[in-house]
Amino acid sequence: MEQIGKLAEGRPVLRRIHEVLSQGKPTHTAIVDHDGSQYSYAELGELVTAIAGKLRDHGVRPGDRVLVVSENCVTYLAAMLALSHLDAWATLANARLTPSELDRLTEVADARCAIFTPEASSAARAHAERLEAVSLGQLRCGDLLVTPPREAMPEPVEDGPGQTAALIYTSGTVGEPKGVMLTHGNLLFMCRTSAGLRRIGPEDTTLAVIPGTHIFGLTSVFLAGLMGGSRLIAMPRFDADEVLGHIREDVTILPAVPQIFAALLRRLKELGIEKPEHRLRYIYAGGAPLDLSLKERAERIFGQVLHNGYGQTEASPGIATTRLECPRSDTAVGLPVPGMEVLIHEPDENGVGELWARGPNVMKGYFRNPEATRTTLTEDGFLRTGDLARQEADGTLHIAGRLKELIIHSGFNVYPPEVEAVLTAHPAVALSAVVGRARNGNEDVLAFVTTQDKVTEAELRDWVRERMAPYKVPARVIIADALPQAATGKILKNKLLEHFRAALDDI
Repeated sequence: MEQIGKLAEGRPVLRRIHEVLSQGKPTHTAIVDHDGSQYSYAELGELVTAIAGKLRDHGVRPGDRVLVVSENCVTYLAAMLALSHLDAWATLANARLTPSELDRLTEVADARCAIFTPEASSAARAHAERLEAVSLGQLRCGDLLVTPPREAMPEPVEDGPGQTAALIYTSGTVGEPKGVMLTHGNLLFMCRTSAGLRRIGPEDTTLAVIPGTHIFGLTSVFLAGLMGGSRLIAMPRFDADEVLGHIREDVTILPAVPQIFAALLRRLKELGIEKPEHRLRYIYAGGAPLDLSLKERAERIFGQVLHNGYGQTEASPGIATTRLECPRSDTAVGLPVPGMEVLIHEPDENGVGELWARGPNVMKGYFRNPEATRTTLTEDGFLRTGDLARQEADGTLHIAGRLKELIIHSGFNVYPPEVEAVLTAHPAVALSAVVGRARNGNEDVLAFVTTQDKVTEAELRDWVRERMAPYKVPARVIIADALPQAATGKILKNKLLEHFRAALDDI
């Protein structure tokens, strides 16, 4: 662990994530903003220092949690790195969260204040206006909008790599939201590893279309790009034509969720383009299960191997990935990342068991939740992933399924209990159950309810839409007289899809 920040012989040991800016040549472009503005490594560093000073004057202290409510842009990146300067914790929040979700996040994180990215995100601006954010000044990247400081208890500060850098919540507004504490050491190890495995260098340009508020976007896209001294292009929201334009002009690395690759293939088909022009040398699908047919189609059209991987927020996130030197023709998630130790716990006769992982990228724990931490981390440091896997003799991992109920829809995590709680809060709903169903390389969120009053499916979907982020809204809400239940009254979720197959055939 003492060597966690050592990049290469002769290079300094990095202690904090903002120090990744030292890996780029000062005059080299670090990032292109959503409006086309370009920032060199030196200019980005100056912006980070300026924001850190303004936040310090505003009352942000070491150990404070500060929400970064954003979509991809320079302000997001600079604010996150500025918080690193202050030894405060960047608590990442997608601007598309609803007001109630953001308010709940502020509460459970005991946040000192919130920073917004209004120029790149109308959703962030709306949150800022509702929360009466004040301007700390007009910077080159835009208006620095921050809420007034709240009473909050700062956490102790550590000098070494064990200091928490980012707090990312794995659940939303209800139930037991768990804040994953990721340290500077975790993130530096992971972004250095990602940059090394992709062989990122100054000549590369990465398209940052994965939300930086998601752990995949944070470490494997933004921080990895900076660690390699390369160039990033910030894209607040996905647009197929814009992506195709970028890869035609200058993008060499495209990390994305499988759904983005599926959307690009659909758009190319609409345009009648069989072989698009591009400069890509590395494409990677993560954040959701990769369908083999999608992998094969993408490889045929782009003429590149579509790499695959597996991870969790609690592992910063990388646990396994396929390698440039040994591409796969199946949907295996590849070998454990260098420095990561894995084991299959209690394998069955087919070698399938729960995947456990241990390494320098595994989280410090859950914020102010020692019970959940003890449940997830073993005494000797293994992360119990809750996912089922098997491992080949050469170390290659295959994910066989999930022990947990987590649904991954369009690369976003959806936790059934929180959707069920919102549905059950409707006056007409008696019981609810939410499950995922794999379809076209994605997972649909499906809800099943019994009711105690008249209500329509459209009304229930609108009810959820008003209270939760769009990706959590069920594709269907099936209203039934009864749900399959055990003798104890427990809903048998594993029976729902089969039981209601006829009702689901039209999606």
